Amino acid sequence: MSIKSNLQEVRNSLHSNIELVAVSKYHTIEAVQEAYEAGQRVFGESREQELRLKHEALPKDIEWHFIGHMQTNKVKYIAPYISMIEAVDSLKLMMEIEKQAAKHERTIDILLELHLAQEETKSGMLPSECLAMLESGEWRALSHVRICGIMMMASNTDNEAQIRSEFLKAQELFLTIKQRYFASDDAFRIRSYGMSGDYLIAQECGSNHVRVGSRIFNT
Repeated sequence: MSIKSNLQEVRNSLHSNIELVAVSKYHTIEAVQEAYEAGQRVFGESREQELRLKHEALPKDIEWHFIGHMQTNKVKYIAPYISMIEAVDSLKLMMEIEKQAAKHERTIDILLELHLAQEETKSGMLPSECLAMLESGEWRALSHVRICGIMMMASNTDNEAQIRSEFLKAQELFLTIKQRYFASDDAFRIRSYGMSGDYLIAQECGSNHVRVGSRIFNT
């Protein structure tokens, strides 16, 4: 099937309140252009150099999300144009984003990355670490960073009950964090979990932001 057909199929399977991030990492500029022409405007990349090339070559109304592990020394390269950094796993990284965003007089949206999967290889903060960081309150002084929600990845398993359990845990944590720290902040609303293999489960468990790549780009 074509990228356009795949996109339409994915969109048709999503609830109306869910934002689709097309994961375009490792795919060609031509493939991204095809998705763009089919109406997609939000794309996710995980390598700074590849993202830079695509940003320069493709239409400027694309909203680029950095979805991979973000190294602090790479923030300066994407700060001028990135719309959202989805995997922020430390206060140190948040402060670097603040510093680089301020240089460009921008506010960069971020998501807090949580580690809920039963796999050591997954990155992100443990729930206790995330809550301790928020409780410290240091993030409140950052005026060029806007915390918009949480993100996580479920375990890479065929066990749907386990995946569902992890997504429900993410939803519970989102509600806790929202109530304690962002009750009056409308920007804190994103629950980013669900990828090509499990996004249908994710949307049943409260996700409103899914990252889909292989289902769109035929990989």
